[in-house]
Amino acid sequence: MARPRSAVPSYRKHKQSGQAIVTLTDGLGSRHDVLLGPHGTAASRQEYARVIAEWEAAGRTIPHTVATPDITINELMLAYWRFAEGYYRKNGEPTSQLDRIRLALKPVKELYGLALVRDFGPLALKAVRQKMIDAGWVRLYVNACVGCIRRMVKWGVENELVAPSVYHGLQAVAGLKRGRCEAVESQPVRPVADEHVDATLPYLTAPVRAMVQVQRLTGMRPGEVVIMRPCDIDRSSKTVWVYRPASHKTEHHGAERTVFLGPRAQAVLLPLLLRPADAYLFSPREALADLRTRQRQARKTKVQPSQLDRRRRKPQKLPGDRYPVAAYSHAVRQAVLRLNHDRACDACKKLKPADRCQSCQAAAIPHWRPHQLRHNKATEIRREAGLDAARAVLGHRSPAITEVYAELDIAKAAEVMERLG
Repeated sequence: MARPRSAVPSYRKHKQSGQAIVTLTDGLGSRHDVLLGPHGTAASRQEYARVIAEWEAAGRTIPHTVATPDITINELMLAYWRFAEGYYRKNGEPTSQLDRIRLALKPVKELYGLALVRDFGPLALKAVRQKMIDAGWVRLYVNACVGCIRRMVKWGVENELVAPSVYHGLQAVAGLKRGRCEAVESQPVRPVADEHVDATLPYLTAPVRAMVQVQRLTGMRPGEVVIMRPCDIDRSSKTVWVYRPASHKTEHHGAERTVFLGPRAQAVLLPLLLRPADAYLFSPREALADLRTRQRQARKTKVQPSQLDRRRRKPQKLPGDRYPVAAYSHAVRQAVLRLNHDRACDACKKLKPADRCQSCQAAAIPHWRPHQLRHNKATEIRREAGLDAARAVLGHRSPAITEVYAELDIAKAAEVMERLG
């Protein structure tokens, strides 16, 4: 019978030599026998305990000898990826950091996959970075991906797969500076115009429309609004409800997240609370049913008897019990596409948005993402109650982070200087 993955390799006797032995696996999937001394002695038992402790500390891998580091970049990436798949997880789901690591390591593999790790120095890292720049990656993302590569090498040093001198050399490569490199600059996230949100709402299904309204009123992150459940909302107060997400972005730092729901947000949520306490408020299944109802109402021909119920008895894929953030953002994007299609003239309706006439393109609204609604609320609160209030509502620990979200009120600054300047 196969040994469970969680089992610890056993202390056993090597018959040919009479030595105690234990078989360990390294980070590359190979098996290695480690001799511990004469079998049955206290010294061999002590050596077994030491070897197992180091093997567990290294993430259940047996380290290579640093004195002769001969592993390739591909071997290091494989070992690191196995570690990252288990480490970068939250509530059992992989985090977005895994996608960044995957993209960061792709040019490394293309240029230096077969090279030895000991030969991967600062110039090699700069060559990888230049490949990212040539591919059109923005400056901040290039710096973040270079950081992923450094962390991989640092992990290799920590687990004695890489000589420390390799990591020290890579630290000498400075990050790209604004205006001093070829990389393009990313555009800052701006609040979305209120009239654009209002125009999009009728094109959204009921659950997505409710999510947009709640996020617009509270400034929550998209990841916090999609996981709302009745059991997470404290309705003991008659004025303001308190929502504590079961999971949030900074929980691994020990931070708590509290969202206050005012009367307008309560009015949106109240019809959705008549469900089991642990059920999600915004359901893709309800959205699909709402979409089918709207399609049926928009029909111009009579519904035939055979078309009354065309649902598959055993569909390959069913809608989930809650929205992923990507699906929420996709639903908003599709709604904007339908809105712009309806605003286009008859001659342009069949054309792609980029091929439509100038008047149709001028009438179209730009695509926006749910995360921009957080910027909207931050700017509003900062204008009405100041930066500290915006920081408290958004759940930031530092006002410097809130500055990124809360746009400066230029009109208010001009009004002050008209009186005082």
